[in-house]
Amino acid sequence: MTISERIFMLIEREQITQSEFCRRVGLRPSTVSEWKTKKHTPTADKIMDICAALNVSPEQLLTGKGIDSVEDSVDYQLDYRGKQLILEYEGLNDDAQKRLLAYAKKLSELVKMEEINK
Repeated sequence: MTISERIFMLIEREQITQSEFCRRVGLRPSTVSEWKTKKHTPTADKIMDICAALNVSPEQLLTGKGIDSVEDSVDYQLDYRGKQLILEYEGLNDDAQKRLLAYAKKLSELVKMEEINK
């Protein structure tokens, strides 16, 4: 998957419009359209802004590591707490679900950092 394809996949995943993405990154809509139609890629000076707008790291955006595939084929066995978590998640509106996912990602990053510092 190219960087441009990854950006459009992430825009969809984040459930934002291309216009909103352009506003967040400070780009003209025509620039983003060129990424899609002419297969151009973003300039290096915009990578950090793009990452901030799409809630990903530069490594994730550039390599796809951790975002190109979702492990749908894995059959998870949920315990009681896992099932409770899913029920709570499903009861939230879209914005709250996005926030919860962002909290979970940040918590995971924090736990990994704590493990490294041990």
